Amino acid sequence: MRWLVGWSSVAASFGTVGAVGAPGTEHEGDTVQPVGAQLLWGDPDPLWAVGDWRPDEVRTVSIDGFTRLAVLGCCGATDEELRVGLFAARGGALRHLTAWPGSYTAVVQTGRRVTIAGDLAGARPVFYTPWANGTAYATAALPLADLIEAQLDIGHLAALLACPDVPEALRDGTPYTGVKRIPPGHALVLREGSREITGYEPVASLAVAAPQLDPERAVDGVRDALVEAVRARLTAPRHAPETPLPDPGPVPGMGPAERRARRRGVPVPGIGSDLSGGSASATLALLAAGLPGLPGTVLGHGTGAGERLLAVTFNDLAAGARARETDLTPELERAGAIAANPRLHHIVVPGAEEALPYADLDSGPLTDEPGPSLVTAERARLRLQSGSADHLVGNGARQVLDAHPARLADLLIDRRRRHILRPATALAKAEGTSPTSLLVPLTVYRAARRLARTPYRSGIEEAAVRLTHREVTDTPTGALDASLEALTWSRPGPAARWLTGEALAEVSIRLQESALRPASSQRPGEARARASLARHAYDHRVFEQAAEVRSQRLHAPFLDNQVVRACRALPETLRVQPGARAAILRAVLSGAGIHDLPAGWGAATTHTTSTATAQAGIRAALDSLLALFEAPLLADAGLIEARVVRKALRAAAEGEPVALDGLADLTSTELWLRRLISRRGTCWTGSAAPRQRAVAAGVPHRRSL
Repeated sequence: MRWLVGWSSVAASFGTVGAVGAPGTEHEGDTVQPVGAQLLWGDPDPLWAVGDWRPDEVRTVSIDGFTRLAVLGCCGATDEELRVGLFAARGGALRHLTAWPGSYTAVVQTGRRVTIAGDLAGARPVFYTPWANGTAYATAALPLADLIEAQLDIGHLAALLACPDVPEALRDGTPYTGVKRIPPGHALVLREGSREITGYEPVASLAVAAPQLDPERAVDGVRDALVEAVRARLTAPRHAPETPLPDPGPVPGMGPAERRARRRGVPVPGIGSDLSGGSASATLALLAAGLPGLPGTVLGHGTGAGERLLAVTFNDLAAGARARETDLTPELERAGAIAANPRLHHIVVPGAEEALPYADLDSGPLTDEPGPSLVTAERARLRLQSGSADHLVGNGARQVLDAHPARLADLLIDRRRRHILRPATALAKAEGTSPTSLLVPLTVYRAARRLARTPYRSGIEEAAVRLTHREVTDTPTGALDASLEALTWSRPGPAARWLTGEALAEVSIRLQESALRPASSQRPGEARARASLARHAYDHRVFEQAAEVRSQRLHAPFLDNQVVRACRALPETLRVQPGARAAILRAVLSGAGIHDLPAGWGAATTHTTSTATAQAGIRAALDSLLALFEAPLLADAGLIEARVVRKALRAAAEGEPVALDGLADLTSTELWLRRLISRRGTCWTGSAAPRQRAVAAGVPHRRSL
């Protein structure tokens, strides 16, 4: 795991402190610093880069010893652009720091003022905590928890399980008491021991909608942003990995040179991409292959190295008769047709028993936070090991391009009723030919009108009452049910049905307290869409850590700042139309000169295959899952009743309709707790380093919430 850490203090030299967190106990000569750190600049406000950062991922620019900028990650800005951005930030223009292509974290020091800018989506978060009369900050929460010897925040874990995509329940907290997170689209400003969290992005209000661009201009903006995001990955220097990896075994479609590289445990250097046959990953692969220059370095093919991009399709049903019995075959056919591009080299990675969800739960890294990807980490790692050293994924496309159902309420607020007709009609068609399908448009309209007329405070208070009375609905069975459930200010998560009444009551209190605070956005669709994107970005970050392949970098261009901004400029009347995402991406490719797309490209996919795969994984790992929840830490914390979860696991293994996403959330949180409690050592060293790691005492038995 790679992270950035620093601090700001009122002391003359923060690097010489005594007892951690005890004001007035500084002693000359006592030191504390992160383990395995690279110092970017020193006292009085030091900054470190920790982990296996590549040389091109760490860039610093300085005007003098008191005005300097550090950029960590993949940033497409030139040195001159960084210098101009530093001058702008010195004058207080923070937005300049977030406008360059790529995915990165920017830190500016101007005198004794330190500014750390977070990203718009939340995939590169910033955390902070008070420490020794000042503030310590980092791009990971666990090091700060170690620094202050924090305990678990059980209430935050309850909110994460009950309402994972509701910011009002999660607030600015983390699983560690005392460690806070800055919201997406904000920056942390530290000055002489004080701190301020300021937003750098405008937010639409209830009375005034954001200005709407012409649809054609908006799509052109998305195209330019995506092209620049992909180009930033192509133009960065590439470094061969130094540490061998386990042999992933033979992969169909590999040449002799690639197989030799795999046996050495070295990912193929260069650029690769997921190619599932879906529109998002296919767009990135085609853009990367179509840009001028060398898209990848697949060895032993064509006329030599550096001419073809490695496109990877993972399909655990690709072999045997099961593939012909599922709806995944059209996706494979589309992926194969796209890979006919001469600049793409396509390989299909077949799955196996060990690639099912819930496989090999006993091993895996400790992530910064819990996330549902912990139960599918081995499955994802099998795919990623077959990729290149820099691998593009389409994560985030749905969240930034699609319309959240709550946006229908925003259209009513703006008096654009006629634009609701097409999405409501599409939902009616999805329900099939039934007597009730004729009433679907009216049902959707009434739900959208009810949300548009519900004030923010009333909506949050209503959600709190639902949790108090355990009014948790079953998992939506169709598109209509899911849309109606989403047409609210807040809704319970899939794991809420298994939480104890005490845990739900604690989350309800959090919601009631949040309802009294002013909201940053009073438009329900805008607020729900941003919250959904933030939740997905947090989960993507956990996914990167859980499925990490050493010396490999995952790139999700759809979560980049400039891509998120361009997508937010899309008119709501455009994005709510059926098939809008595929149409937008098709226009993006057309504008980039790519016109020949296979038949059915952009067709909506169903969740039938993923549901069947999850059930198969639970059946295969049922014994280990039952053992995991025999005496779970979640039950010790008072969040669940173990027997209820074991009963749900048995029902899921037998194929009964169960909220599989909720079981994944519970399992991943239990796994994360066990890995956290059993870890050894801390993230810090030195004579003033913390005496014990975070949550070293474990989870209290039946701790009161």
